[in-house]
Amino acid sequence: MAEKSQKKEKIPRQPMPEQEPDVRRRNFNEVPLGYTPELAMKEAERCLQCKKPSCMEGCPVSVDIPEFIRLIKEEKFTEAIRKIWAKNSLPAVCGRVCPQEIQCEGKCILGKKDKPVAIGNLERFAADWEREHGEGDLPQKAEPTGKKVAVVGSGPSGLTVAGDLILKGHDVTVFEAFHKPGGVLVYGIPEFRLPKEIVFSEVNFLERLGVKVECNVVVGRTVTLDELFEQGYDAIYIGVGAGLPRFLNIPGENLIGIYSANEYLTRANLMKAYLFPDYDTPIAIGKDVAVFGAGNVAMDAARTAMRLGADRVRIIYRRSREEMPARAEEIHHAEQEGIEFYLLTAPTRFLGDEKGRVVGMECLKMELGEPDESGRRRPVPIEGSEFKMDCDLAVIAVGAAANPLLTQSTPDLKLNKWGYIIADEETGKTTKKGVWAGGDIVTGQATVILAMGAGRLASDSIHKYLTLGW
Repeated sequence: MAEKSQKKEKIPRQPMPEQEPDVRRRNFNEVPLGYTPELAMKEAERCLQCKKPSCMEGCPVSVDIPEFIRLIKEEKFTEAIRKIWAKNSLPAVCGRVCPQEIQCEGKCILGKKDKPVAIGNLERFAADWEREHGEGDLPQKAEPTGKKVAVVGSGPSGLTVAGDLILKGHDVTVFEAFHKPGGVLVYGIPEFRLPKEIVFSEVNFLERLGVKVECNVVVGRTVTLDELFEQGYDAIYIGVGAGLPRFLNIPGENLIGIYSANEYLTRANLMKAYLFPDYDTPIAIGKDVAVFGAGNVAMDAARTAMRLGADRVRIIYRRSREEMPARAEEIHHAEQEGIEFYLLTAPTRFLGDEKGRVVGMECLKMELGEPDESGRRRPVPIEGSEFKMDCDLAVIAVGAAANPLLTQSTPDLKLNKWGYIIADEETGKTTKKGVWAGGDIVTGQATVILAMGAGRLASDSIHKYLTLGW
């Protein structure tokens, strides 16, 4: 047995081919190009097929990882995607944007001495193979229950709930405020990281299963939760995300040329400003761009600015590299594309010209003190370290808060002090009977897969409620 394991460890992790940095920094095509069948099968050979697979402990939706990898190794690609679908309705998305390095791959036993199995790359391969070569077979659905479920929001948690409950025999309608479904997957994540056609293909898969999707419906304004119950819905799931932008609250922040990351990325992605002139969506094109923050959203904004034609793009972050919350892969890709990092730097005010446009900013150098409530060391200003920097476009990517549109119209839905919905961690149940919630509207801004995990717990609870009672 030990000899078998040793042999498998000798196969190096198969890197996924990518566009060259100098080429991709000026286009919006996807950066990683995907595995060939040969590369996928070779990578799948590295899996030790552990009897107690720790990788599954790291997966919030409990995908049977060793089994789908075994099927890929045996060139049974169709069977592999069906194994994934049993737990995950959005594998093409998860294979691209999940933080595998701290979840499934982070727990892979191979990672202790070598690089872990490329679980995310293999999941993406299986999903892409099915989309390009599959015959359109669908998973088996349970007999109709006669129960109706409304899902508010078509982001990752809402789509997970819809996919789970439609298979359990319930009638599911998803309500989306924007004109296209997908939530943060389409308005927040750029084309070069997650092509929109991939998201729409995953949504189409759910529609083929029978999920109904209604766009341009702002629940809380167009229709209230109580009105949905009056229309005959038996249960409601809220997965509206955390879409209210946060700002720096410093002088000059209202100058022309300063965007929230929400607005900047929504214009570029969902409204297709990146396809100008085919889509004439107005967006400022900066030549000297500053992006504030160091999470995945900041990396997305910085890399988008570079692709839209910037000569220089800088990430301004008040902590050090060790505290940057973005995925290592996103930081690496940004650096490859020429994004500069100004660390231990905090802006104190923006500077404008006579026309009210941003032309620069004043900053302070910082040093790290004791850890704060986030567990990261607190940045402390260095006295007398003020300096100025030029910029003609600034994007604020320091997080997002709970959008109050829905919650303001539902007084019997209890919120915490930050405006997020209070929901049971194990079930997603809220304080309002028949209503569940999950994802960023409960936890604050987090990852796609954690939102999907919350959706999975809630869908199990909703199914029990619809069949057994509250």
